[in-house]
Formats: sequence, C-alpha cells, structure tokens
Amino acid sequence: MAGHSQFKNIMHRKGKQDSVRSKMFSKLAREITVAAKAGLPDPSMNARLRLAIQNAKAQSMPKDNIERAIKKASGADGENYDEVRYEGYGPGGVAVIVEALTDNRNRTASNVRSIFTKAGGALGETGSVSFSFTRVGEIAYKLSVGGADKVMDAAIEAGAEDVETDEDGHTITCGFEDIGEVSKALEATLGEAETVKAVWKPQNTVPVDEEKAQSLMKLVDSLDDDDDVQNVYTNFEVSDEVLAKLSA
Repeated sequence: MAGHSQFKNIMHRKGKQDSVRSKMFSKLAREITVAAKAGLPDPSMNARLRLAIQNAKAQSMPKDNIERAIKKASGADGENYDEVRYEGYGPGGVAVIVEALTDNRNRTASNVRSIFTKAGGALGETGSVSFSFTRVGEIAYKLSVGGADKVMDAAIEAGAEDVETDEDGHTITCGFEDIGEVSKALEATLGEAETVKAVWKPQNTVPVDEEKAQSLMKLVDSLDDDDDVQNVYTNFEVSDEVLAKLSA
C-alpha cells in the first residue's frame, strides 16, 4: 500500500458557500430518499442509507431534513428517482462522468447535453469514458483523528487499498464492493468518518493549461448547478501555479 498517492482524484462538488447550501441539502436528501427506497428505511439494515445519512450529517444537514427524506421514500405519493450516468468530453478532450438522480430522464439528458455543448464539449455514449476510471470507495477523515502512521495502520487492518494524507485530511481508498465493510472497521478504530463515498477515480490524469482549466471549471460548475446532478468527476489535472492564478 502506498503511503501517499501521487495524484488526488479530481471530484468537484460545490456547496460550501451559504448561498448554495439549500441546493446541497436537496441533493443529499434525494440520495437519502433513493437509498431508503432501495432497501429498508433502517440505516442499521441498509448500508447505502447509513452512508447517505452519514454524509448528510457531515455537511451539517438538520436531523429533521434527514427524517423527512427517509419518510418520503415510504410515502404513497413519494417521488421515484432513476439513477443515471452520463459520460462525455469537455474542452481539450478531458473525460467527464456525471451522476444524476432524476424523475424525468428526458429533461435531465437534455439539460446535461446542452451544458456540454455550450462549454465546447460533447456528450458521449455510456461507457465512452468510464473505462478510463475505476469505481472505488473513498473514506475521508479529518487530520484530528491522528497522524499518517496511525491512519495507515488502521487502513491496512481494515482491508483498504491506499491512503493519502495532506493538509486537507486523510483519504482512504478501498474496493467499491468493500466500502461498507472497510468503513465499519475504520469506524471502530478511528471513529465516524467525515464522508464515505463511492467515486470514479481516473486511472490517469490530463494536465491542462489555465485557459482550458477555466473552461473545464465552468463546465463542471454548470453541471453541478443542475438540480438533478449529484456528482461530477473528471480526469484533468491543474498545476499549483495555474490553480493559484485561477484563485487570485
């Protein structure tokens, strides 16, 4: 197991600003509802629901919102959401994967296609870019849980595949099918994780210059602004120098 990954999975999610908090809660609630509907409404008996609730709590989602989202799954007039994955290419041929939960496939597909087109990209067929990504589990902990060695030992014992520690915290990677078992084992040693997610990890990243980075970030922002879009993953890489310019 490598002590430090040379690259960090590029996943863009907005929601830290107060202005988009409501949108973030809406997406978290939708995931909770879908998870509850897919199995039992009891998180102790439904691993996906347990993880969805855990991630909602990590974003300070109120308990009442979480309970409403669970109840919504069992209601006779509850909304039905389909899980859909879109794949395409952004400016510069960068691969993009979009995960959505939608109650209207036609609307969502039209919106996503339009966003790609306006950004100078193109929506492809399912499977057109996902072959260059690996589906994995990603478990995040704050630095306060302990040093890199402590987290590494806990991750090895739990059956994880990799650990990356930086100024943002500890990121533990495991097999997609093992996410429930590994996260449970880690919780016994390190406590409750900040987030536990299934993500698309690019097998290789594509370096981009400042101009392309700006275009790609606008594309990702536009996709993430869509109410039906849950997650956006890409394989582009931005140097610290370019990132500093974009952040200025």
